[in-house]
Amino acid sequence: MRIIRFQNGAEQRLAAVTDEDEVYALSDSDFISFLERVEKTGATPLEDVNQQIRSAQPLDAALESLELLIPVEAPEVWAAGVTYAHSKEARNYEATAGKMDATTYYDKVYDAERPELFLKSTAARTVGHLDQVCLRNDSNWQVPEPELGLVLSSRGDIVGYIIGNDMSCRDIEGENPLYLPQAKVWKQSCSIGPFIRLAETVEDPYQLQISLRIYRNDEKVVDQSASTGQLKRKLGELVSFLRRDNIVFGGTVLLTGTCIVPPNKFTLAPQDRIEIEITGLGTLVNTAIMS
Repeated sequence: MRIIRFQNGAEQRLAAVTDEDEVYALSDSDFISFLERVEKTGATPLEDVNQQIRSAQPLDAALESLELLIPVEAPEVWAAGVTYAHSKEARNYEATAGKMDATTYYDKVYDAERPELFLKSTAARTVGHLDQVCLRNDSNWQVPEPELGLVLSSRGDIVGYIIGNDMSCRDIEGENPLYLPQAKVWKQSCSIGPFIRLAETVEDPYQLQISLRIYRNDEKVVDQSASTGQLKRKLGELVSFLRRDNIVFGGTVLLTGTCIVPPNKFTLAPQDRIEIEITGLGTLVNTAIMS
């Protein structure tokens, strides 16, 4: 079961989408309100949705015809780093100017008990499906990072999964680890969407395929795939560290790290189209523009 938010005339509505692509309007206008209401009833999100659609009729409009909005206006988007071996290798390449045999702090965090977690974005900086993501003007080496995102309740429970694009400046991060916020956080540097897949309907989140495709002038210039099965850390482990002495707002998204890094000589250019697909979660599409 997937959850979408769409524009319905002058109002915004939440809806449930079945595996048969039937769309059922829900009573809530946004996902955070939905979570707050469901938590008070004691039901699970899936139980609540099933109760609402049991005697309802699907919308006449097809899913493809709806104006989709960002599915959750996440008050905060956090991200985990160096959770895949490929990510560790890419970070080492950046930090050592290609000297892959050198040991760096990325090796240490990959093997450490404590994961790398950082605040990636806020609602004002986050965009959705078919929106534009921005390139920094002071970076010459920028890439998208396709990631599985966890949608959390205020209790820190994983209630859904979402596709995330963690835009990154490899040159800025590689120059100095203290520059991480500038390498990761700027306007429209994060996108999420197009759906939220309710966690109860995902049998095994470690068996999802993630694919990245980048098109330049309608020519495919990057086409890579990997699996969440390559994730070193458990999802619950990442959430537990985020919750430590911290406030988790309902609707917070935690990106779990990237297992796909474009070739080292590749950098995004204005008007590049970025497509990120994850099994059962759809395809998140964005176009890059200069900030």
